[in-house]
Amino acid sequence: MKSVFQSIQVLPQNELDLLDDLVTFRKLKKGELLLTEKQVCNEIYFIKKGILRSYFFNHQGDEITNCFAFENEFMASFSSFITQNNAEENLQALADTELQVLSRESLEKLYQLGIHWQEIGRKLTEMEYVTLQKRMISFQKLSGTQRYEELYQNHQKYLQLIPLQYLASYLGVTPRHLSRIRKAVL
Repeated sequence: MKSVFQSIQVLPQNELDLLDDLVTFRKLKKGELLLTEKQVCNEIYFIKKGILRSYFFNHQGDEITNCFAFENEFMASFSSFITQNNAEENLQALADTELQVLSRESLEKLYQLGIHWQEIGRKLTEMEYVTLQKRMISFQKLSGTQRYEELYQNHQKYLQLIPLQYLASYLGVTPRHLSRIRKAVL
């Protein structure tokens, strides 16, 4: 987590070192749920090792994968974290996973320490917003094949590590259609 904050280059080392007393560690086994729908998300997770998946159930009861997070990435139910309302998604480990955890209470303490931590929060929120907007636009502008091709060109780790049923759901296609897409692209 420190390395990500250092890369933003706004924190002096003494403020960065405050994380040492605030961050906790958690391990999850493959398949274990970290957060379920209807719980309030009070933590932000930084993945040291492993993969997390965010998913929900649509109106027909189908499981829809919303996003994935890999090593050196953050994950949370950000809407729930910000509003303190119940989450509308589940967070699940897709592999044995090691996390660094920062509680909402600890983050608020950091924000109160000054402008540097507030700037970190703003920049991380901006990055999350851009990611969300790109995903939304891709569903409105691109076909399932084009979304797969984008992943193929830019995110090989998704294709290598994610089970096909989750990948199909993430792309908004059926597993059968994903198989046809994969054959055509390869």
